[in-house]
Amino acid sequence: MIGKQFKNLDEQIEILKHRGMIINDEEYAKIVLLRENYFFLNGYRHLFMKRREDNDYLDGTTFEELYSLFLFDRSIRNVLFKYLLVIENNLKSITSYQLSKKYGYRERDYLKPKNFTQHPDKQRQLNDLLKKMKRQIRVNGSQHTATLHYVSNYGYIPLWILVKVLSFGIVSEMYSVLKAEDQRDIARTYGIEPDDFQTYLPILANYRNLCAHEDILFENKTQKAIDDTIYHKILDIPKQEGEYIYGKHDLFALVIIMKQMLQTEEFKNMTMELENIIQTLNYNLHTIKIEKVFNRMGFPSNWKELARIERSSDLE
Repeated sequence: MIGKQFKNLDEQIEILKHRGMIINDEEYAKIVLLRENYFFLNGYRHLFMKRREDNDYLDGTTFEELYSLFLFDRSIRNVLFKYLLVIENNLKSITSYQLSKKYGYRERDYLKPKNFTQHPDKQRQLNDLLKKMKRQIRVNGSQHTATLHYVSNYGYIPLWILVKVLSFGIVSEMYSVLKAEDQRDIARTYGIEPDDFQTYLPILANYRNLCAHEDILFENKTQKAIDDTIYHKILDIPKQEGEYIYGKHDLFALVIIMKQMLQTEEFKNMTMELENIIQTLNYNLHTIKIEKVFNRMGFPSNWKELARIERSSDLE
């Protein structure tokens, strides 16, 4: 098998032109390709293809349009990442508060296996998780400022400090092995059912990591769909074969989750930031309509109304 060969900037430009792309300023395009990487930019080509299975661009497609979609994705990724970090911090704070209040603040107390679910099917997962958390204590006990302070001065690391160095994924996994009553207490803080909360956390953790590593965001799909919510109904999202076509396993599903986990003003601010970014993209698109991007994102045309709807916990 012949591997991919290196292409210099002039060759990259020729490939794009051969596929039907209009390049008005080749020097500008070369600067963009050098700084952003042809491979990464090319990942956004699909909406501009005549057919998804071929490599020919729609008539009139410009390099600037492709780059606008690339920058759009980067911008919404940065906005969502900012608010995902807020959710991550809130979750860690609430979780550590609830568990410390009930099980104590020394790791020898709050990491006892008896404090977690005793379901037989969960024991292997629980043991692996406790090993991960204890490893974080060993690794970060002398390396992280906060943990070092507690180890040096008190000889232990309380959970509200430990969560600072735990990943979103580990905290999400920890929730899945808590006792049912502890899961309820944490989920109740958000007005969310524990089963839904357990579905949401891995989705949030996955998107948080996707944003941090600059992967393509706008058309990302979740492995597991979220259950129907009151927001699907109020927004009157269309159905196909009895299932909502938006907001189930797409980017809008993430937005619906964030609606339930952010404070009202935080979510409104996030919506305004996203709206400004979408307006900029809409202005820069000429070959395709913004609705084509919305469809790939799973955004209904009235998506902004979500910010004006009361939170589900207040509606029920």
